[in-house]
Amino acid sequence: MALNPQLFQNGMPVPFVSELFVLARDGVDFEVDKIPGCGKLKAKGTIYLSNIRMVFVAAKPVANFYAFDMPLLFVNGEKFNQPIFLCNNISGFVEPVVPENENRALYSTHSFKILFKEGGCGTFVPLFLNLISSVRQYNQQMNSAPAPRVDPLQAANTPVDEMMRHAYVDPNDPTRIFLQQPTPQSELRRRTYQPSSAERTM
Repeated sequence: MALNPQLFQNGMPVPFVSELFVLARDGVDFEVDKIPGCGKLKAKGTIYLSNIRMVFVAAKPVANFYAFDMPLLFVNGEKFNQPIFLCNNISGFVEPVVPENENRALYSTHSFKILFKEGGCGTFVPLFLNLISSVRQYNQQMNSAPAPRVDPLQAANTPVDEMMRHAYVDPNDPTRIFLQQPTPQSELRRRTYQPSSAERTM
């Protein structure tokens, strides 16, 4: 994870080389613990999902927190929860990105939760789970050596085109799927997927 990754002025994360943004989901509540100087934080905002990472961007900064970067290769224990009286959510853990000259023991594993309080999640959840599974499979194929050092940018080589072509679009889910990469100057809603009338009736 990385606290407060670099963002464009429109709030979108600045992409890495070979990074492709898959989707964005507005109106989610995000919870994460062990933030330096703050402890546990809750904020409302947007989740961006790419072939490398998941980035939460807060609608309004909370203390010194405005964004949280979670490399997909560092996420583990993810679980889709459907409580009876509360909203659907994804919970899990994300390992810290530790610089090579730092001691791993000085960094804590974070627990996180993404709560879908506005609309369904039938588009976001399958895409997220399929993507993270593909990233892990690709990483295992590339790193057959025992206990390799994981490079989160390696996930950029994961083939995501086929998965995107067969993505199911839930008309109750306001997730925006990117058919072409948004630019810093663009209004994201103009460059995102809108389901056809036939798909809305599925």
